[in-house]
Amino acid sequence: MKKLLFPIFVFSLFFLISCENESNEKKLFSTETERIWIGPDVWANPLQDWKLDNGKLVCLYSGKNRNVNFLTYRIENPAKGFEISFECGFMNTKAISDKNFIGIRLGAIGPFNDYRSDAIYGKGLNIGLTTTGKLFAGTDTIQIENFQKNFSSKFDFEIILKENLKELVVTLEDEDKDDDLGEMHFIIDGLEKLEGSIALVSSFADVKGERLTRSVWFEDVEIEGDAIAYYPERAYGPVLFVQYTLSKGTLKLLAQMPPVGEKDGKSADLQIKDGDQWKTINMATIDTLSRTALFKIEDWKAGEDTPYRLAYKYFTSDNELRDSYFEGIIRKEPTDKDEVVMAAFTGNSDLGFPNNDLVRNVTYHNPDLLFFSGDQIYEHIGGYGVLRLRKGNIGRPVLDYLRKWYMFGWVYRDLMRDRPSISIPDDHDVFQSNLWGAGGIEAIHDTDYTSQQTCGGYTMPPEWINMVQRTQTGNLPDPFDTTPIAQNISVYYTSLDYGGISFAILEDRKFKSGPQLLLPEAQIWNGWPQNPEFDVISKSDVSEAVLLGDRQLDFLEEWAADWSGEVQIKAVLSQTIFANVATLPSDAMSDAVVPKLRILPKGEYPPNDKPVTDFDSNGWPMTGRNKAVDKLRKAYAVHIAGDQHLGSAIQYGENYWHDGGYAFCVPSVSNIWPRRWYPSEEGKNYKQGMPKYAGDYRDGFGNLISVYAVSNPYFTGEKPARLYDRAVGYGIIRFNKKTRDIIFECWPRQVDVSRKDAMQYDGWPITINQFDNNNQSAEFYLPSIKVTGMDNPVIRVSDKKGVILYTVRIKGNEFQPKVYNIGSFTISIGEPETEKWKTFENNFSKKGMNGGVIKVDL
Repeated sequence: MKKLLFPIFVFSLFFLISCENESNEKKLFSTETERIWIGPDVWANPLQDWKLDNGKLVCLYSGKNRNVNFLTYRIENPAKGFEISFECGFMNTKAISDKNFIGIRLGAIGPFNDYRSDAIYGKGLNIGLTTTGKLFAGTDTIQIENFQKNFSSKFDFEIILKENLKELVVTLEDEDKDDDLGEMHFIIDGLEKLEGSIALVSSFADVKGERLTRSVWFEDVEIEGDAIAYYPERAYGPVLFVQYTLSKGTLKLLAQMPPVGEKDGKSADLQIKDGDQWKTINMATIDTLSRTALFKIEDWKAGEDTPYRLAYKYFTSDNELRDSYFEGIIRKEPTDKDEVVMAAFTGNSDLGFPNNDLVRNVTYHNPDLLFFSGDQIYEHIGGYGVLRLRKGNIGRPVLDYLRKWYMFGWVYRDLMRDRPSISIPDDHDVFQSNLWGAGGIEAIHDTDYTSQQTCGGYTMPPEWINMVQRTQTGNLPDPFDTTPIAQNISVYYTSLDYGGISFAILEDRKFKSGPQLLLPEAQIWNGWPQNPEFDVISKSDVSEAVLLGDRQLDFLEEWAADWSGEVQIKAVLSQTIFANVATLPSDAMSDAVVPKLRILPKGEYPPNDKPVTDFDSNGWPMTGRNKAVDKLRKAYAVHIAGDQHLGSAIQYGENYWHDGGYAFCVPSVSNIWPRRWYPSEEGKNYKQGMPKYAGDYRDGFGNLISVYAVSNPYFTGEKPARLYDRAVGYGIIRFNKKTRDIIFECWPRQVDVSRKDAMQYDGWPITINQFDNNNQSAEFYLPSIKVTGMDNPVIRVSDKKGVILYTVRIKGNEFQPKVYNIGSFTISIGEPETEKWKTFENNFSKKGMNGGVIKVDL
């Protein structure tokens, strides 16, 4: 038998748990502090609209369906009975309407079977009091006589369901006047409808004038009865989640905190196990805007698993600072593993939240590290719209973003606590539907929102942008060049070396030019040219247009040449791929038609699709795209990215098909915009047995691409269709250092990967080799290399001007260098910047096999 009694939120804030002969008291919330974050046992919808204030829980906004949901308590067996009581009152005395009420929600259930879904989207039985004096339970109501004289009173609600009865008794008293205001009896048609979460509710749907007005308050909530179940492990906070990276012996760990109060701790401690004891090794102050605590520790012992915990003191209802802990493991760096596995994600919309199917599968894969390529949040997730701002106080927009970011962490925190994670923001993360960062400039604000974005720049204030970047990228290795861009917006592009794999982490939106002002003739709307007479291929690649920008190109040049630390394979991580892999019906002027397109049965193709020209893709600008492809080729690097809402495996071409590296765009976790690749024309070099869409193509901008696999959306028959019919899922990338093979896996999120018959999307897996990422079309050869005295040396090829063509750590002791023209080249062999580094000049290329040999003893 379990009995719970817990007044929360005020001076007597405690609950009493009685389990047969066991009894104890536990206080839940602070009574003498003010803060936005209510506490770990509840979730506020939305975060910015609630506050602990002077011993009361106050709703700061007069809007529809504001609620505070209990995470650790819920109704599970209503037949056993329960009693709920609370005190409350109205604060907005002007919004008089039957649509405005204060109350409680019982049996709240969300669209997916999880308490987190219940907490954010749960619908249940509303019981409450309207500002017109109607006491109601569901659709049953009674009118309280002369209610206006009681309007400003303190009300006492009591809701009782007796054991084995189906009658819910609701009583309302005016505590100030000691007056019984009403009692109603509500017959429950099916007690199972009461099973679910419990939430306090302020819902003001009919408000004229200012909504940023306090609506209601609550205090002295008591819940008791055997129908109430307690789940302490579901508490969320005060350390919400952690992200960390480990690179070149340096650990950077970022702890995400809630908006705590003045009496709560201002810093957190990082502790590791020392025998049986925990030892503090670092302290970090909590950033007051991003609510993050950043730890950086050099000379980390990367050769062993290290248990860690974050220790933080927060003000409890005992009116004292109490320790709380968040634990995880800094994994041993996988230097001795032949295969390093990365899980990659993009497009985390909230349909499917909290993604239990996906998280279960990724946990089974047990990847060595995680990559979130962008759109970790969308503006709409969790409901309640989006708080955009041009100028002024960013306080509420910060909280609006943090609420959505906390949802992301709620999904992935158990994966992130025990392995490195890389997260880079994309357009929706900064509250823009598309982003051409234009070097950080402020977006034009005297036009419509879509034009503001397409002209280039950021629509939100720079301090808000930096806050977002801190939450998502603060754990990355220090930037290659810390110089901020326009508006003092920070940068984060950098490299991360882990387990013998070197990752270049790019910002492919931040420096990119906005197309609208550069190409007025094209009449671009939201990235799509509306002038059908405009020749995109011949006219859009103007000299002023920038993709990565010189700073990032310089970074890639240096990174491509650096193979120190026994790096075996290189990969570039960015928001999206350098191509526009999408088609639409030939008469479509933009992807605004996407929601209207029918999801096709598997194997069916539309009749007249053609490649599109979406300037949001990194197919434009073409010169900037080719510069990026060239830099990747110099490192024999593979490209991993997302954003395009369409899983695709392609190979870049610059001057010839197949002369560039391979790229994998992973599918969206939850796809709000299902794109497709169904070119009506057959690709060049199409081979029997390949998918119909495969082969060598030019995308809408004329860029050379070779398409190998695409996860086109198709009718699955699974529910909900608007989730599973849109080709949702995630990517797994396997880097085999022994063979130098790289495997792209594209998994539907709904497939149980633990089953032997689990199938990826059609066309996957795709296996390539590291050495496929460069020179596949080259016809000219230099002398072959044979090395003794060193395994897997680095080889660098430069032209006669000293320009590096490529650098790579070869597999074994022999290598056949290839180039694209006849000429004289320099070959360097060994370990750069050591005494075992030898250079051979004046090596002439020949068409076909060279026949010459350079023997090197290191």
